[in-house]
Amino acid sequence: MTASTDIDLREIEQFIYREARLADEHDYDAWEALWTDDALYWVPVDGGDYDPERHVSVMYDNRRRISTRLQQLRTGKRYAQSPPSNLRRTVSNVELLGVEGDEVTAGANFVLYESKPRGIHTWAGRYTYVLRRADGELKLVRKIVVLVNSAEAIPSMGFLI
Repeated sequence: MTASTDIDLREIEQFIYREARLADEHDYDAWEALWTDDALYWVPVDGGDYDPERHVSVMYDNRRRISTRLQQLRTGKRYAQSPPSNLRRTVSNVELLGVEGDEVTAGANFVLYESKPRGIHTWAGRYTYVLRRADGELKLVRKIVVLVNSAEAIPSMGFLI
């Protein structure tokens, strides 16, 4: 447990597992409620050793863009997700990476299986989460997803990675 944040590793793990389940189950309202108003959701190209404000990313969403992306998914008319993918991910190796002020950084590995009529695609990589307590609950400030194959051509990703 950390003195400045009063968050323990078990609570972080439970938050991360819940976030993954909500994404897998397309529970967009509950998933969106996990984010702070100043949130950033970043999927970098080629490992992310660059400034996302100045270079192309697979995804670099602020809070407004996260909401827009979810509104599109809710319509059921987003081409890449028509019909919606069946998703299941395994999250492992959750670890506390640091504490700075009221924010906690955690990391985890993941493997995600996406099943569509065209077949099954496997995604794998590393998540980095920055969490902050707001109104007594953990909230997601930043989520960075570094894909194992981020330097290669990436097929359509119309779901929540």
